[in-house]
Amino acid sequence: MTAQDIKRGPRGRKPPAAEDLPAEMPEEGAQAARHASARAGRASAVLEDYVELIDDLLETEGEARPTDLARRLGVSHATAIKSISRLKALGLAQSKPYRSVFLTPDGHALARKVRVRHRVVVDLLKAVGVPPEVAESDAEGLEHHVSDATLEAFAAFLRQH
Repeated sequence: MTAQDIKRGPRGRKPPAAEDLPAEMPEEGAQAARHASARAGRASAVLEDYVELIDDLLETEGEARPTDLARRLGVSHATAIKSISRLKALGLAQSKPYRSVFLTPDGHALARKVRVRHRVVVDLLKAVGVPPEVAESDAEGLEHHVSDATLEAFAAFLRQH
């Protein structure tokens, strides 16, 4: 890959220059609300990743141990324990000391919702030409930040194509 390829981007098109982008600043309150929403989305994304992984481990391994969660998410054991405590406080999971983690009915419902969101985002990305392995990777982040309205628009687009 050459420097020219990097400048042109993955589709061989040159990205727009900064001066070609609209210079409109959003209204201050609206901009602050978008940033607050993005921060809240990042916090819930972590919990959604845990719920989805716990559900997957329970399904495939029969148990979801904190050490397995930490290893698969690339975090410390202490970080996994802290996140599990948050899930328990939110009524999404339950566990006993030194035992596996289990999801409550609400936790299972959230895991299903996250899995559906992931699939729709992956399918849309592939439909617009993103390679499957890149679509899977990109969807890991996007799935948590897409609004329900946008997700429904993605699904409607996919139904038409």
